[in-house]
Amino acid sequence: MQNQSLRTRQYADAPSGPEEKPLPSRLAASLTLAAMSLGYGVVQLDVTIVNTALHAIGATLGGGVSDLQWVVSAYTIAFAAFILTAGALGDRIGAKRVFMTGFALFTAASLACALAPNATVLIAARCIQGLAAAILVPNSLALLSHAYPDERGRGRAVAVWAAGASVALTAGPFLGGALIALIGWRAIFLVNLPIGLAGLWLTFRYADETTRSFSREIDLPGQIAAIAALGTLAGALIEGGARGWQDPFVVSGFAASAVLSALFARLEAYALQPMLPLALFRQRMFTATSLVGLLVNVAYYGLIFVLSLYFQEINGLSAFQTGLAFVPMMGAVLPVNLIAPRISERIGAPATIGSGALLSAAGCLALLGLGPDTSYWAICAQLVMMSCGLGLLVPPLTSTLLGSVEKSRSGIAAGVLNATRQTGSVLGVALFGSLVGRSTAFIAGLHASLLISAGLLVTAAATIMLGAQRWPERWMTRTCPPPR
Repeated sequence: MQNQSLRTRQYADAPSGPEEKPLPSRLAASLTLAAMSLGYGVVQLDVTIVNTALHAIGATLGGGVSDLQWVVSAYTIAFAAFILTAGALGDRIGAKRVFMTGFALFTAASLACALAPNATVLIAARCIQGLAAAILVPNSLALLSHAYPDERGRGRAVAVWAAGASVALTAGPFLGGALIALIGWRAIFLVNLPIGLAGLWLTFRYADETTRSFSREIDLPGQIAAIAALGTLAGALIEGGARGWQDPFVVSGFAASAVLSALFARLEAYALQPMLPLALFRQRMFTATSLVGLLVNVAYYGLIFVLSLYFQEINGLSAFQTGLAFVPMMGAVLPVNLIAPRISERIGAPATIGSGALLSAAGCLALLGLGPDTSYWAICAQLVMMSCGLGLLVPPLTSTLLGSVEKSRSGIAAGVLNATRQTGSVLGVALFGSLVGRSTAFIAGLHASLLISAGLLVTAAATIMLGAQRWPERWMTRTCPPPR
């Protein structure tokens, strides 16, 4: 109400003119949604677009395979490690301020990536990109929750937000391949500049600031422990495929990650202002949706990475042709994202999430006949099935988690969901990459990856349904509103 009163006074004091008239609240909310979709979309675009450019980057900047791995991993690790603090920061000083800062930082880091003279600078700029991505995602959800206070409107807005990100995610390989063929690999970062400028202007002009909680402190010890735990785990998984799982460095990495994870949990349990309030996990649906986000991303992102290698290294497709191979997946995700809220309104959020996970699991199992000579058209339907499952479960998963906490904690709740999802992405790429690391065993590793993914997705479906069993009946018919 305070923001609305201030806005009314501003318009009253401003010179009259058609451009100075207050916009209808529905239009302002729609333009806020557009800005948030741009923020999340550019983040997801950079998750996959770089994969198609690795060969060209290596040819230009030099460096070994490990340097190219870190070009991809530096972004995702920073994304996952900082996202909880970014959500808390938005709760403290306002999601709009933090979101705009993140968008500006992401745009500047993208320019630094495009101008990088060597691999070291590129990896450093990718770290900054990941940090900015961590700022963008939870605060975009917090601003959406603020712009759409009613449950039904929020669910549909989240569906549009997720649809744009899903399209950006699956379009990454295709867009990257096209830009590399037409201009060069640096163009995959320059494309972020106009997106960033548009998102900043829309946010500044139309988004309302969220309620600020100045008592919310930044948990620096917890943040350091989280970065160290995730970094050592990702490093051990990446090196495990190359050095062997019994290598002393790899074993030490896993041990260090376990100790640091325990330290993080202890710090959060006793901190006065934890970055991850463990009390949130006392709510069954919050715990269930967070776990589902982790499991789904291990399966899906790991397979996207492996399938990209399959198309290029086994089938000999170019980067552009590999991008084209993912186009049917891109086309399937968008419409399913948009109808998911309506399906959720009919059968309930848990049933919709579980159905999506099972549909993706069926697609994984249907791909087990994949071989080195398999025609693309023989697997296209299975790829579409996997994407439809993902498109079906993401909107209700996100809306359900946001609805399971008070609105004042929407920033930290969104941060937890996206931290678990990005952690799943790191683990999926590292684990499945190690399974297909040897060219002589690639197909066997691909089959193992598909089986693991199917198992994880079935577990995700069981998790969400079990989480809903003891919840109030309203969870079975619609997404739960914030607790009173």
